[in-house]
This record gives sequence, structure tokens and C-alpha cells, in this order.
Amino acid sequence: MRHHGHRLLRRWAHYKPQKPQAPPAPPTPPKPPRKPQSFTFHDSTWEDPYSWMSNLSDKVAMRHMDVYMEQEEKYTEAVMSDTERLQAKLQSEMASRFAFDLSTPPLRWGPWLYYRRVEEGKQYAVLCRRLANLNEEFISHKYPSAGFDFTSGKRIEQKLLDYNQEAERFGGYAYEELSEVSPDHRFLAYTMYDKDNDYFRLSVRNLNSGSLCSKPQAERVSNLAWAKDGQALIYVVTDNNKRPYRIYCSMIGSTDEDVLLLEESDENVYVNIRHTKDFRFVTVNTFSTTSSKVFLINAADPLSGMTLVWECQGLAHCIVEHHQGYLYLFTDATKEGQSVDYHYLLRSPVDASSSPRIWESVFIDDEDLIVEDVDFSDKHLVLITREGRKFRICSVTLPLPVGKGAVHPKELNPYFLPLPSHVSQISPGPNYDFYSSTMRFTISSPVMPDAVVDYDLSSGKWNIIQQQNLLHERTRILYGTASSASIAEKSSNIINSNSMNEINAEDDTSWNDLSEFYACEHYDVSSCDGVVVPLTIVYSRKHKKENQNPGLLHGHGAYGELLDKRWRSELKSLLDRGWVVAYADVRGGGGGGKKWHHDGRRAKKHNSIKDYLCCAKFLIEKGIVQENKLAGWGHSAGGLLVASAINCCPDLFRAAILKVPFLDPSNTLLYPILPLMAADYEEFGYPGDVDEFHAIQKYSPYDNIQKDVLYPAVLVTSSFNTRFGVWEAAKWVARVRERTIYDSRRPILLNLTTDIVEENRYLQCKESALEAAFLIKAMES
Repeated sequence: MRHHGHRLLRRWAHYKPQKPQAPPAPPTPPKPPRKPQSFTFHDSTWEDPYSWMSNLSDKVAMRHMDVYMEQEEKYTEAVMSDTERLQAKLQSEMASRFAFDLSTPPLRWGPWLYYRRVEEGKQYAVLCRRLANLNEEFISHKYPSAGFDFTSGKRIEQKLLDYNQEAERFGGYAYEELSEVSPDHRFLAYTMYDKDNDYFRLSVRNLNSGSLCSKPQAERVSNLAWAKDGQALIYVVTDNNKRPYRIYCSMIGSTDEDVLLLEESDENVYVNIRHTKDFRFVTVNTFSTTSSKVFLINAADPLSGMTLVWECQGLAHCIVEHHQGYLYLFTDATKEGQSVDYHYLLRSPVDASSSPRIWESVFIDDEDLIVEDVDFSDKHLVLITREGRKFRICSVTLPLPVGKGAVHPKELNPYFLPLPSHVSQISPGPNYDFYSSTMRFTISSPVMPDAVVDYDLSSGKWNIIQQQNLLHERTRILYGTASSASIAEKSSNIINSNSMNEINAEDDTSWNDLSEFYACEHYDVSSCDGVVVPLTIVYSRKHKKENQNPGLLHGHGAYGELLDKRWRSELKSLLDRGWVVAYADVRGGGGGGKKWHHDGRRAKKHNSIKDYLCCAKFLIEKGIVQENKLAGWGHSAGGLLVASAINCCPDLFRAAILKVPFLDPSNTLLYPILPLMAADYEEFGYPGDVDEFHAIQKYSPYDNIQKDVLYPAVLVTSSFNTRFGVWEAAKWVARVRERTIYDSRRPILLNLTTDIVEENRYLQCKESALEAAFLIKAMES
């Protein structure tokens, strides 16, 4: 025993413990070539060492760009390699709750039900229809099986357009921009994206035979409208700079050349068309930054010329509808020479003989009841209204009284339709059928999956016909098998103190509302100049911890558009891990009238950035988000907002996601590579104006990156086919790495996405999982 122990001791004496292995060196970010180039404009001169990235006509530069993009792709993969298991888990979570709708909710128009459905194993949908009287209870494509009614022995489904076959026509890619069925239901006019030529191509399909019509077949089509009850198609084409400038009329089945109705030679003027809902007229809008006009074409005789019915100074939103001999104009144009903050409704008899035409106000102005949108049917006018932050829908019986002058909506006994709590947006559906009493709307909320709702305006009955089913044991409604009519009937006699019919449905369990599990709170945040900025936060009631929550702050603040605060199922993965998701409704965006938009654009763009920063500081100061655990999120113009905010206060953010961002406004607005719209210059500024040019340079993310400062981790996603080119993202990433303090725990990543992410659910989940994993990794590093 002793001898054996001796051997053991000798063996241990010679044992040398292994040195702990050093952790692998962090991946090294790629360094693209620097080719300094000097630019001078107005009284400014600046260097741009990465301007070569946008030189699309230089083949050598583009080869360098291809190599650099490959390096960025490998670098992103290497940095994120330690999150592969997390990404797989997140992707699985997100895919499991992705709403895989086998069929869109059938839309009734005249005798037909129109819908799109997905066939097993196919990437793209099929557009179909069936006669409503053959199957009134049709809910989804599963019943009757494959569109066959076994009771009658008839095939009742008609395939109108298979987008999988369209993909074969267009190089494996099927993206539809416009789609209009003729009012006689005989033809379908639609435009498909031609990727090789970068424009939309018009086709017309005969729905009875299924074959393509020989004409019209046009390129660069941006707009279309039916006339002559489906015998003629009016369409708009764009010039090489993607400016809509010509209007043509094509007689279906005719061998004659398409007739040119209008050509707008002024490069600053844009053209747009639409038909009125009763198909009696086609309206032609021509607009620029200095004036807006609306012309009328008689749809029964589209070659008889155009009549000017409205003209105003400045760029204005002008929608004209027709109802029983009256034209209705919904606009935000100046009123009696004074700028107005909101839209208002005017009307004028169609056969008015005065010149200029006299328009009268329909409603008395009320700052407490803002009309955000209107929709007409034969017997009802629907108003989407907003009182403060509260959105509502009400219907008013038509025709409206004549000769009384402007009235308050309350005098018309409006019927308010039921809505859930925390509604952030109400979007009207297609509502093609002018003579139907049913209208469709999509109701959005930060704590409820989008609900597609049909309202019967005659009876007040309503039906949720499609809503994502996240909580199986609690959800009764999917594809409209349950109706809320009984609730509406019970409540239809309720009259409130304002003598307005209203149904209180905020607590009604018919809505697939998740507010029992996820809280939604609203705050008023004081910005630097005292302006109050709305801030919305969402969090899990179960997983939120006091002063310990990471947070994600969304922002957009451009074009007067509402910030998208809809429930997004992919964010559930962050909410369930204790994240707070916040939305800052900064100036420049929508929801606060025209002034709110104008106070955050052009030379006032800095207001958007300050508003966003004040909301970010508020989240941390109030302990809603833990200090050093706040991330920013911005898409397109929202990417500019978040990147500018990072430049101002890089230590405020731990991470950021910038999706197809606008990062180099100085160069893009001055030397546009891809065509820009007038609205882009109205939004971000005209470089030709010296004051606006300096304002652009002051807020430009690319021109204001701080030197020798630690920046947050940033994931930039871009694509080769985006309005703000991939070179903007590449230039910004390269310059941030070059100027700021390098820290491998705070990487700056560039992720290239394919063009078909929006069409492919798998790719959507994969990209969302990468983003979520990046945020989680950044907070834990």
C-alpha cells in the first residue's frame, strides 16, 4: 500500500496544471478603402472618404463594394456567433405566434366574395372569388374543400390570379403594387414589380377567360382607375426620375393607341388619379410645393376632357368624393388665406355654374373633435375622429341636410361604433362596395393584435372577422365565427350626455385584448422648449421589475405619419424577458395636426431629435428603464432620428437598431442617386436654400459623428433595393468605426437583407430573431 502511494505521489509531482485557455480574440471589423474627395456647396467645404460607395457607374468601385459587403456579412456572423442558440430559440418563438392566415377575410363587393389564399407549399398567394349567394357562410378556404360545394355539386371558387405564376413571369419575384377589379367584375388591372428594370408593369387580365388582354400593357405605371363601367382604363406613368407625369386612357378590347389625356412638363409637378366610390368620376390631382389642383373626368365619357373643380396655393392633401349630385372635398388646404392644422370637409353641387366654384363647409370647426378621415357609402358617411389621444369611429346618415350651413357633427346624431381600449390607429378597409351598408376597418392597439372588423352601419351590429389568436384558451373569435351583434343590440339604446349613440365596448371580452397580461401606459413628456410630447409604454405585468428593465424606444417623426404602435408579436419575446417597449410621438410625425408635422421638418428637424432625447431621458429618470439599458429603434426616416439622437447623446443609449435608415441627408438631398419625391425635400429641407442646407448639415447623422467617444452597439440593416441606398448605411458604419472609441462589446454591425423579407415569413422571423438577440446580447455584455 505504501509503495503504491509512493508511485502516486511521484506522478503528482510531475503533474503540470494546464494553463487556462485565453478567450478567442474578438472579430476585427472590416476597413473599407478610404478615397478622400472634397465637396463645396454654398460656403461649406467637406471631405467624404467614402463617397466612392455610391458611385454606381464605376465598376471598380462596385467591385470594392461587393467585397466590402461580403466582409461585413462575415463580421456580423462572427460577432453574433455566440447567440446562435438564442437566435434559434427566438426564431422558434416568433414563428409559433406568427399569424399564418390561410385566407384573407373575404371581402364582399356586389355579388362576389373576393379573397386571397395560400396553397400548401407555395410561396405566394392566389387571388380568388366566389359568388356570395352560393355560400353565405364562407369563412376560410378550408370549407367547402378546395372551393367545391358537395351539396350543389358545383365548383364555386374561381381563381383569378396566381402570384406564383406571376413570379415566373418576373424572374422569381412577385411584388404587386396596384390591383383594381373593374366595376363590372370582368377585368383585373394590376401592376407587378419588374426587378430587372426597376419599375412596375401594368397588365389587364380577363377574369372570365383568365387570359391577359393584349392592351393596355404599359411600363412605369404608378396609378390607375376604371371608367366607362369597366370598358376603359385610365392610368398614370412616370418619367425616368419616377415622377408621375402622364395620364393615358385605354379602351379595353380596342386596337387603337392609348390616348394621352395629360402630360405635365413641369418637373416640380406630380400627377395622381383615383375614381370616386360610385365610379361616376375620375379625379385628377396635380400638385407641387406651390399649388394643388383637382380636375374631374366624367367616367362615362373619359375622352370629353377635364374640368377644374379645386385649386389652392401650396402643397395640400385633397380627396374628392361624389354623393347624389354633390362633390365632397376632404382637405387640409389653407382656409380663407389662413393655414389650418387639421383636415376639414367641404361640398359643392356637381353642376355648380359659378367660376370659381363655391365650396361650403360641412362641419363647424371644433378643436376638441378632430376629423382624421372620412369614408362614404350610398347611405352613410363614416368619420374617424380623434379627441385628444382617443380615436373613435362614428357614422352619420346621408344625405346631409342642405341649406343649413355648417353644422356640428353632434347635431347629426352620429352613431359611435364600439372599440377596445388603447386604440392607436384605425385604418379603413378597401370598402369597394359603395352600395353596401357594411364597412370594414382594421383596429390597432399596442396591446391587441390587429382586428379586422365589419360594421353594419344600418343596424350598428359588428363582427370581428379576423384577429390573430395568441391566447388559444381565451380567444373565441377567428375568421368571424362569432358575432358581436348581441352586444351591440343590448347597448344600442344607450344615449350619453351629448345625445350621441355610443356603445361602450372597452371591457368587452369579444376583443382579443392582451391588456390583462401587458400594460399600456401613456405619459406627457415635456420637451426642451416646453412642448408636451406623447409617450406610450408597454410592458409585461408579470415580468416587469422596478428600476431593472431594459427598454426599446421607437421613433419616426416624419412625413406627418402616425408612429406605428400596433401590437407586433415578435416584440412579445422581449416583453416576456422583462423589456419595456416605448413609443415617442415626436414632432414631424402624425397625430397632432399639420403644425405638429411642420414643427419637426426641414429647418425644424432638430425638434424631432430633441423630443426623442427628452423621452429617452424621461424613461431613465422615472426608473421605467434601467440606466445604461436603453436601446433605440428607427426605420427609414426613423433611422435618421435615432442616429441623430445617438450623435447628440451617445452615452444615453446602450444599443440601437436602424432599419434601412436615411443617414446621409446632406449628400442624398444635394446629389440624389435614386429619384427623390417633392415630399422628401419638403420633409428634410432644400439644400439650395443656404439656411436649410446648414440645418441639414447640423442634424445629418453622417456629418455629426463624435470623435473619440464610446458609441452604443448598433445593428444597421439595409438592402440594395431601398429608397435610401445601402451605401448610406455602409458609409455611416465605416465612419462611426473610424471616429469613435472601439469596444468589441459595443459592435457596429451592418446586416444586408434580401428583397423578399416582407414576402417570406421564415425570413421575417429570422431577421426579427437576429435583432432581438443583438439587443439582448448588448444589454448583457
